[in-house]
Amino acid sequence: KPTHVIHLAAMVGGLFKNIRYNLDFWRRNVHINDNVLHSAYEMGVQKVVSCLSTCIFPDKTTYPIDESMIHNGPPHSSNFGYSYAKRMIDIQNRGYFEQHGCRFTAVIPTNVFGPHDNFNIEDGHVLPGLIHKVYAAKQTGSALTVWGTGKPRRQFIYSLDLARLFLWVLREYNEVEPIILSVGEEDEVSIKEAAEAIVEAMDFSGELVFDSTKADGQFKKTASNAKLRRYLPGFQFTPFRQAVKETCAWFSANYANARK
Repeated sequence: KPTHVIHLAAMVGGLFKNIRYNLDFWRRNVHINDNVLHSAYEMGVQKVVSCLSTCIFPDKTTYPIDESMIHNGPPHSSNFGYSYAKRMIDIQNRGYFEQHGCRFTAVIPTNVFGPHDNFNIEDGHVLPGLIHKVYAAKQTGSALTVWGTGKPRRQFIYSLDLARLFLWVLREYNEVEPIILSVGEEDEVSIKEAAEAIVEAMDFSGELVFDSTKADGQFKKTASNAKLRRYLPGFQFTPFRQAVKETCAWFSANYANARK
C-alpha cells in the first residue's frame, strides 16, 4: 500500500516514431495513465506525481509557454496521440481532486537526457540518438549525418537534475496544477549546437552533415520556469556541456549494456 507514487510509465519515442504510431501512442498511454491513477486512488495513495511533456502544448502559441496554456489549442500534428493522452492526466488529476480530494499532480519536464537513456537511433529522443550516431561514426570513420536542418531549438534538462526536482515536488509541492521543470529560456540551444556539443565531448573529428530532407518537427517550444523559480530561486542546474560530457562518457563506458 504505497503512500506516494512517481508515475513515469509511458509509451515514448522520438519524432519519427511518433509520426508513425500516433494511434498506438494515444491508446497505450491513456490505458497506462487511467490504470495508474485509479489504482492509486483505490489504494488510498496520498500523492501521485505524473510526468507530462512540453510537446503537449499547443502548436500555435505565444512564447514562452507556461502552465496555464496546456489546453489552449491543438498540439503539433506530428505527435497528437501522445500529446492528447498526456494532457488527459491533467484533466484526471483535477477530477480526482474535485471529486475525492486526492493530491495528484504532474510535472512538465523539457527534453530529458542523461545516463541510462534510450540511445536507439531510430526511436530514441534527439540527444541520446545523436550520441549513439557520433559513437558509431567515430568507430567507422564516416561522416555524422543529423536528421533535419539543425535549426529547431530545445531546452534540455539533465536527468540527475530532474531527479532532484522530482523529489522536491513529491515532498514539498502541494498544488494540483502542473509545474514546468526546466532550465531557463536563455539556456535553449539549437539541434546544431547540441550536435556540436556532442562532437566536442566525444572528440569526433569527422564531417558534420545535416539532412534537410528529414522532418524538423516543432521549431521551438520554449518553456518558462518562472513558477519553479518562485519556489526554488537558488536551484543550480548542471551546465549543458558538462551534462553532455558526462552522458557521452557514460554511454562510451557502458556501450555493451546501454539501451540502444
